[in-house]
Amino acid sequence: MKNYFKRSLYLGVFICLSAAILSCEEDFTNIDSNVLTNTKFDTSSINLDVTSENVPLERVQSDNISTRLGQYLLGVYSSPTLDYEKIEASIVSQLAITAGLQVESNTYGADTTVVTKMDTVFLKLPYQVTLNADGNGYELDSIIGDQSKEFTLNIYRSNTYMNLYNPSDPTKINRYYSNDVFEKIGDKLNDEQNIAFKPNVNDTTLVIKRRLFDDSVATTDTLNIFSSAASTVKIPFVRIPLNEEKFKELFLDKYETGEFDSQDAFNDYFRGLIIEATGIEGSLISFSFNNTSFALNPSIEAYYTNTVLESGTNIVDTIYKNDSFLLSGFRVNTFNMDEKVYPDNDEIIIQGTAGSEGEVTLFDQNKIDELRSQNLLINDASLIFYINQSADTNYVPERLYLYKNNSAANVSFSQVKDAYSESAFGGIAGQLERDDDGKVEKYTFRITDYVSDILSEETNYSPALRIKAFNPTDLPVSDTIFNNLSWNPKAVTLFRNSTTNTSKKAVLKISYSKKSN
Repeated sequence: MKNYFKRSLYLGVFICLSAAILSCEEDFTNIDSNVLTNTKFDTSSINLDVTSENVPLERVQSDNISTRLGQYLLGVYSSPTLDYEKIEASIVSQLAITAGLQVESNTYGADTTVVTKMDTVFLKLPYQVTLNADGNGYELDSIIGDQSKEFTLNIYRSNTYMNLYNPSDPTKINRYYSNDVFEKIGDKLNDEQNIAFKPNVNDTTLVIKRRLFDDSVATTDTLNIFSSAASTVKIPFVRIPLNEEKFKELFLDKYETGEFDSQDAFNDYFRGLIIEATGIEGSLISFSFNNTSFALNPSIEAYYTNTVLESGTNIVDTIYKNDSFLLSGFRVNTFNMDEKVYPDNDEIIIQGTAGSEGEVTLFDQNKIDELRSQNLLINDASLIFYINQSADTNYVPERLYLYKNNSAANVSFSQVKDAYSESAFGGIAGQLERDDDGKVEKYTFRITDYVSDILSEETNYSPALRIKAFNPTDLPVSDTIFNNLSWNPKAVTLFRNSTTNTSKKAVLKISYSKKSN
């Protein structure tokens, strides 16, 4: 039997029966934080160099068909120092309709006519916000970049049908990626062409003029959004006016036709909305599409007024209507990114969305065999990467993440064991750490179970690890499969093991105990 102890032994020690505890105590005088301190074991540590390299990404899966994707980026961001790839993020989404849509449902006499006037139609995108210190207003959050700089915004009708199943293999669920191209049909839907857009925290109120048949204003409606029925603090929201004539032609005039008979029929007729951002600078805004409050979810809002006339001039009735079309169903985030070529130097670049990841090799087979021969008890294994503080650190990820690249085995990516075995204690961690001056310094990944399994020969499989900007969807749910999604656009530059600054090079620190001679 191999003379090797693993961390899982500690749990057994703690739950020994009272009689067994006495015998355990004869050999182990103290167990704390997985480190043995007694006369029969010596404790020490080693630092191992790891190799790493840049892995630029061409795409990431960016749909909500088989994923938990709930945040979508819109806008443009370019690093002021050009350290990272520029991102142009756009959103493609289906629309949801309600059953039985009618412009006018009442019945009037033969000598009456109904004149419908579009009051306004616009795309509504509520911002994600944080209540300010005074509690009387909100601050915009989930935005990176220069909010004072404009980017160009346009809205199109999509002619690409989004299918649940893969057209080339209908037995499989479909996937859409960040570099997919969606065909545009017709002219732009936005009323003003090439909108120069920038976020505005003061966009909290919209006054809607209700117009009669002769364009005179009959009354006004005021639209505000609140987080709850009890709240009195107005949430800011984006409002992009759409062309009223085109919308009436595409929607209102079709309400009682076959195109609106069902959601499936509508999805085939109006296949989606493309919200496209372009430009050389600006900001990236993250919008949430999975809010429990209907009002906080993105939608198209259409306001129109029906004036009922008798004998052509006498107003006998006025009906004010509002139809909402949620950006619902299938959605895709597309990222147009620079094809940046990173130099082969002492750095690796980590950038979210479809930017760049790092690939890490902990040790080769010779090193594994050498460590196995020493019969070590692994107390802790931590992989540490230091940040190049001279690079752009304006938007550094608060957390990085590790996963296994199983491409050599022709299977999907998978979770590092500690991500689920130690989930109650933070998993693999990878949180951003700062130095004494408050500057960003490093990331530490705890991979004790993973390393222990390799050195104990419980597994002989040691694939390369990938390091990426953390996304909430990275965490394991019910299995060990890893899905590489990302709406986190932040970026950081890390030192590799080849850096000339030896105190900042990437390292695997292993703390171990070994039986005394």
